[in-house]
Amino acid sequence: AATSVVVPEGSDAEHLCAVLRERFDMSVCTGLGELKGTVFRIGHLGDLNSLMLAGALSGVEMGLAVAGIPHSQGGVSAALQFLAAGEEGLSS
Repeated sequence: AATSVVVPEGSDAEHLCAVLRERFDMSVCTGLGELKGTVFRIGHLGDLNSLMLAGALSGVEMGLAVAGIPHSQGGVSAALQFLAAGEEGLSS
């Protein structure tokens, strides 16, 4: 399974993938076919826990900043609060 994330118009998802790979040793893939350059994909194969998810989200947020891609701040903080709440966060 994979999650595809659309980058804002005028941004280059391939540049983001290169930044993540070169600066943070994080591997994500670009879109294929007509989505090439407009999305990046995060793979979810095998075991995945909250800490690994938090690391992936942190890497993406750092990569977006370094690549100069406009994004809202605070996504990682919100995810950490949700993950720390555990199942209780699902009902609030």
